[in-house]
Order: sequence, then structure tokens, then C-alpha cells
Amino acid sequence: MKRCLMFSISMMALLAGVPAAIAPISAHAAGRTPAAPAGAATPQAPISSLYKALEQSEQSGAGIGRRSAMIAPLVDQAFDMDAILKRSVGLHYDQLSADERSALINAFKRFTVARYASTFKPGTNAVFTVSQTTEEDGRTIVHTTIGNRNDSAESATPIDYVMVKGPNGWRIVDILLDGHISQVAAQRSDFKTIFSQSGANGLARTLTKKADDFLQD
Repeated sequence: MKRCLMFSISMMALLAGVPAAIAPISAHAAGRTPAAPAGAATPQAPISSLYKALEQSEQSGAGIGRRSAMIAPLVDQAFDMDAILKRSVGLHYDQLSADERSALINAFKRFTVARYASTFKPGTNAVFTVSQTTEEDGRTIVHTTIGNRNDSAESATPIDYVMVKGPNGWRIVDILLDGHISQVAAQRSDFKTIFSQSGANGLARTLTKKADDFLQD
């Protein structure tokens, strides 16, 4: 159950999920969506803002449409969707037309937002911590945990984010479950299979359909 949820929140596009445990970051005003960081200055900044939005979303009592609207700007700021899709799809990604790439990125964003909104619904009681940043094998990694306030701190699941700094500041390019299980590597097989069978449009349709399923909250 715990591992399943953590894969789901790390956007593993064709897998499912549910929650786990630890102490919250800080209290946030109910109903106010955190402002999206303009060019995040630190690796932790986009993740902290995303976690605040997720925390507010589950505390809001709102329907899934409103929760999605709260989360969407922070997902857009936090993730480098283009880089993630390029690594997930493989070499064929560079051969896509501008329209195909745009449609695929939009579908992936929509799926990601819908997955988060469906997972962190009112009553989930998930809580989040963002801790230190380390340099490992030439990568900048931000260490976090996600858990449930009804469980012990020891049962919180480590979720680490691989960050890259670009023109728009720091962005997530991969997520590591338990410190080493790569989200991009895990979803690559599923993405490539769909892509090889039905192309970019087929993958976009699959992600859109899954987003629609999550939005039937």
C-alpha cells in the first residue's frame, strides 16, 4: 500500500497507488493556493511549493476540479515535463513535430495533476517534509518524506527528487522512491510500448483517458 502510493505520487504514468507517515512542513492558510515560484532559486523551492499546494488541497474539502486547479500551477513550475518525457519515450521524442510534442506534454501534465488531486483528497491526512540537498553521482538531489499523521515517523516513505537548473530555475527531472528506484526508468517500458504501437498521439490519448478516470472523483 505505502509503496503503491509513492509510485502514484511520483507520476508513474501507468501504475496505481494509495498513502504512508511523518510531521508536516508548516501550517498554511486554508483555501489559498501558494504562489508558483518564478524561477526557483533553490532546489528545494519548487518541491516545497508543490507540497504546500498538495497539503492545502487535501485540507480544502473542495471537489476534485477545484483541487486540480490548486495543484496545476505548482506542478507546471516544479516539473520539467519535456525532459521527463524525452527520457521516458527515448530517441523518437526528438523526431516529434511541435504539435505532437505539445499535445503529449499537455496530456502528461493533465495526467500528473489529476493523479495528485485524486491521491491527496480530503481526509487523506498526508503530511510532507523537505530536508537536505545532496550531490550524488553528479546529480543534485532533494530529500523528502511523505507520510500520514496517524502513523509513526519511521514509517514515512523517502521520496527524493533529481533536480536540474535551467533558464526557469530548478526543475524536477526524475523522482527516486526509497532513494534509488527511478520513476523515469520504471515508466520507460510502458511509455515506449504504447508509443511504438500508437505513436505520440496514442500515448497522449492513454494519459488523457487515465486523467479522465482520476477526475471521476
